[in-house]
Amino acid sequence: MTPSTGFKVFRVVGLLVFAAYFFVPLLAMFDFSTQRRGSAEGRTWDNWAFMVTDEDLRSSIVASLLLALFTVVLMVALLVPTMVWVRLRVPRARGLIESLCLLPLTIPALVIVVGITNVYSWVTYLLGDSALVLTFAYVVLVLPYSYRAIDAALSAIDAATLSEAARSLGAGWFTVIARIIMPNITSGILGAAFIAVALVLGEYVFASLLHFDTLPVAMAALYKSNGPAAMAAALASMILVAVLLVGLTFLSRDRHKQGASS
Repeated sequence: MTPSTGFKVFRVVGLLVFAAYFFVPLLAMFDFSTQRRGSAEGRTWDNWAFMVTDEDLRSSIVASLLLALFTVVLMVALLVPTMVWVRLRVPRARGLIESLCLLPLTIPALVIVVGITNVYSWVTYLLGDSALVLTFAYVVLVLPYSYRAIDAALSAIDAATLSEAARSLGAGWFTVIARIIMPNITSGILGAAFIAVALVLGEYVFASLLHFDTLPVAMAALYKSNGPAAMAAALASMILVAVLLVGLTFLSRDRHKQGASS
């Protein structure tokens, strides 16, 4: 056996082991979610339909999806202009901005929740008790991961030259950021958005301790009375995140091909 053949065999075996490690638990979840409750035999899709027919679970799914959307929008609206402005105008403040963005990574989520509980009593008083007010807390939670993704994309382009060229042609700062810089860091923004969506759809500590009904909280409560339905909801959320990741990968490839062809 030649070294190249041995490497191919090792790679195939490694891929098979990884596939088994990844897909066997998912197949077990699917098997459990399609089992009939009690002593009845056979398969049923009632547990999957339960996500649509049960009003509480359906509302928690909608709340989590809206939270993911609002978190991504607010994160991009706050982080991208700030990072671009600091990089172009006050580069000495990059260290400070990076420290502030990475700070939530060093503090346990439980400590953050305890610290903002009193603040959120005023937030709910002013904006209502909808789960969507968690958007502000989730933006703080995703800052470390989103910052790294966007910072890597900004480091890959010459933002200073692009902004100077646009400014010399009469473009304002809003035009520079929205139409010059952001199209060139789309891959970083998409990566940050995917991380934010995955984190919001799986976040439990904030929502539970602040008493909001999101998908993870609803699944935890549902598992006590209907385990297969809760497993179906968990598997559906994992499939959604996987589809988003695959879509992000293909979208990034398409943009790279378009950039190379142009």
